Amino acid sequence: MEIIVIIVLRVLLITFYAFAGIYHFINPEFYYPLIPDYLPFPELINYLSGFVEIILAIGVAIQKTRLLAVKGIILMLIAFIPSHIYFITEGGCMSESLCVPLWVAWVRLVLIHPLLILWAWSVRKTNKV
Repeated sequence: MEIIVIIVLRVLLITFYAFAGIYHFINPEFYYPLIPDYLPFPELINYLSGFVEIILAIGVAIQKTRLLAVKGIILMLIAFIPSHIYFITEGGCMSESLCVPLWVAWVRLVLIHPLLILWAWSVRKTNKV
């Protein structure tokens, strides 16, 4: 049963990051407001983030690269923390189309973000699965 759960979580993780990565290319305007103003080249950051998410999703799907890809996802999520903090300091509103209550921004940072890290770590096993 545990193996089935890990496989399902892994497939969901791969799908999540593959679609998120692709969406950086389909609708880059969605991500630009999330990139802090103090970072240069927001377009490049957006496309690199999308590319990395796609590569990491593929890496999780391959047994030999799975552990490295999982560690990459965790490092990427840690690298995104300043963006979440920026979102909070801006009051949860980055544009007219991207506005959430401040408490939602906090929940995203202190609850959802660690759960994403835990989710990635939970699918790292490569033996038999």
